[in-house]
Amino acid sequence: MKVKITKYPTNRWYNGVLYRWFGYSPDQKVKVHIDKFDTWAMDSTLSHIILPMLKQLKETKNGSCIVDESDVPKEITDTHDRWDWVLNEMIWSFEQKKSPGWQLQYYGDFVEGTEGILNGTFEWVDDEGLKAHQERMSNGFKLFGKYYESLWD
Repeated sequence: MKVKITKYPTNRWYNGVLYRWFGYSPDQKVKVHIDKFDTWAMDSTLSHIILPMLKQLKETKNGSCIVDESDVPKEITDTHDRWDWVLNEMIWSFEQKKSPGWQLQYYGDFVEGTEGILNGTFEWVDDEGLKAHQERMSNGFKLFGKYYESLWD
């Protein structure tokens, strides 16, 4: 994947004249090339782009969107604190997605079976922890979709 996005141009009164005379476009230039392997694990591929953008938005944001009460813990009542909480959940979820081995913390050592590795098993599996972790990740992705149009500064 190759992405080149130029900064937003500054709109001036003479942009229309330049466009008519020289073909100057006052639009932002965007070039995206997608390779076939980029869509193999598209969710992981996109996490490498989305995560740093979310982190930068959190650092530089100049305001907050309206967050539904049902999307945050009850004790968070301030608008800005709610938006921070939602951004933190999105960031956490994309950090987990970017880390390919996050599930390993919920499995004990692998023990080979009597017929070798094919019928082996794990010493222990924390199914509840794994499920809770996955549910939190899924909630962060749900929040990302719900507040997608609020991801601007």
